[in-house]
Amino acid sequence: MDGILLIDKDKGVTSRDIVNQVIKKFDIKKVGHTGTLDPLATGVLVVCVGKATKLVNLITAKDKEYIASVRLGILTDTLDISGNILKVEKVDISNDLIIKAINNMQKTYMQDVPIYSAVKINGKKLYEYARENINVELPKKEVTIYDISLVSDINRNNNYIDFKIKCKVSKGTYIRSLINDLARSLNTIGIMTDLRRIKQGNISVDDCKNILDISPNDLIKPIDILSDFDVVKVDNTLKKDILNGKIILDKYHKEKVLFIDENNKVLAIYKKYEKENNMLKPDIMLGGI
Repeated sequence: MDGILLIDKDKGVTSRDIVNQVIKKFDIKKVGHTGTLDPLATGVLVVCVGKATKLVNLITAKDKEYIASVRLGILTDTLDISGNILKVEKVDISNDLIIKAINNMQKTYMQDVPIYSAVKINGKKLYEYARENINVELPKKEVTIYDISLVSDINRNNNYIDFKIKCKVSKGTYIRSLINDLARSLNTIGIMTDLRRIKQGNISVDDCKNILDISPNDLIKPIDILSDFDVVKVDNTLKKDILNGKIILDKYHKEKVLFIDENNKVLAIYKKYEKENNMLKPDIMLGGI
């Protein structure tokens, strides 16, 4: 059983929980997801099964799009509504200033990794340091906010300010941290109260199903979601060389090439061979799925 499942994750479960459900439901051990969603978050979770798990890193690297709910005037240790409250303050910021600050977040910058995350420092996960009240310098990651906009009214309730943003971001962007940075730019504090991933690469949440409704018939072939690659259909002679992982002549002049057979099964992804510019070498071997 090889392929890709497009799942709309529910709130309250981890990405690992979804993987475990797929393992149990389909009685298969080789399963991996392509980008963690916190328990608070819902939306697109791409799960690779069998040989398709070789594509996990490739799909994880795709840009992602979210709709996030923001609350200004409160700070928690997790930077979201699930955490322990650290501070509350009254906020009085005009709509114009909020919209300007949102627009100014469209940029590339070094973002602090939140302390409640699974990123490791010296072999230990950051959230483990947090739970043990051990101070640690937070690592920074370069992230790009390709697009960000206000997508709701700006509401004022109980001294808080609530609104929603839509953003398209690079791999590794923490939306909790993005909201924290947005609040700082307004000289206040803020948290994420809700998050929905609506797109990953070319996969929309409209293409996804709840885990309870997923069946083997919902397995997607890799060719169906790797549309951004240059695809080459090969004859049986070249197919044999590719399946054997041979270095081949570059007649295509592309950085990467996706090779398929006459039945549209994905054989491998090849990339330029650094030792010989006129040759291609295997990057990801998929064996015909």
